[in-house]
Amino acid sequence: MISLGLFLFSSFLCHVATAGRTCPKPDDVPFATVVPLKTFYDPGEQIVYSCRPGYTARNGIRRFTCPLTGLWPANSLRCTPKICPFAGILENGAVRYTTFEYPNTIHFACNTGFYLNGSSSAQCTEEGKWSVDIPVCIPVTCPPPSVPKFATLNDFKSLTKNHSLYGKKAVFECLPHYAMFGNDTITCTEHGNWTKLPECKEVKCPFPSRPDNGFVNYPAKQTLYYKDKATYGCHDTYGLDGPEEVECNKFGNWSAQPSCKASCKLSVKKATVLYQGERVKLQEKFKDGMRHGDKVSFYCKNKEKKCSYTEDAQCIDGTIEIPKCFKEHSSLAFWKTDASDVKPC
Repeated sequence: MISLGLFLFSSFLCHVATAGRTCPKPDDVPFATVVPLKTFYDPGEQIVYSCRPGYTARNGIRRFTCPLTGLWPANSLRCTPKICPFAGILENGAVRYTTFEYPNTIHFACNTGFYLNGSSSAQCTEEGKWSVDIPVCIPVTCPPPSVPKFATLNDFKSLTKNHSLYGKKAVFECLPHYAMFGNDTITCTEHGNWTKLPECKEVKCPFPSRPDNGFVNYPAKQTLYYKDKATYGCHDTYGLDGPEEVECNKFGNWSAQPSCKASCKLSVKKATVLYQGERVKLQEKFKDGMRHGDKVSFYCKNKEKKCSYTEDAQCIDGTIEIPKCFKEHSSLAFWKTDASDVKPC
């Protein structure tokens, strides 16, 4: 009886000791699951770690048994993401990505002038494969351009079926008597359409008026149109103020309105002046008077510094003001030095 009692007591103590050595909930391993998952385990119970779909087990073991000590063995298991293969090069485009690991997504974009035929993105799947095939970048094309009314297509080169690639241009020209409003060149855009077409409008100009003391010549027809020209001239002793030839512009006006201005009679009989950068004798160069707009520079003396300087004078519609500093010497005063012969200041 004593031996039996001791045995039962020893068994009780052993049960009490082993009952307190349960294993706790196992440590988490990133991207892994545990089966079965409980808050505690009795000695001898097993657990199995499994990597989630899309991840591969590296290092360590997956199966563990709860020991009598109640402490799980150290676990070095790692679940690493699967890696998808190189996606390839997108011709005429770009592939944007951070990594090729599951579950990352890569994005596709085409260069300007190309459009994407296929998906704009692909995801690395659980099997380590891309969810879709790499797309293709196809050139953007524009349909044949429309030709504005009263215009002709002056310069245009197309592909087959008259389609044009992005960036190609078409140039228009208006029919005679018609002026163009807008850009004469249109461009195939990245959206597959053409930039804005110009307009061709008929333009008429009034008959040019004859200037006083002059004349005007223009085509002998009932109506003057865009780009028609007229030429002007002046009678003797008058000079033309403005261009000799004018043109009917797109706004229905003449490009200029020339007039005839009177020449200038010179009160100075003898002087050396600067004309267009050259020294000339006034009475020889302008013996018939100065034309409207002509400009010369008279020499003047600086008596204090004993040097010379110049001041300008211009003929304006029959009037010219001689600089007050200019002194004209009589041909008899041979001993006086002309200002043009004095060293410049």
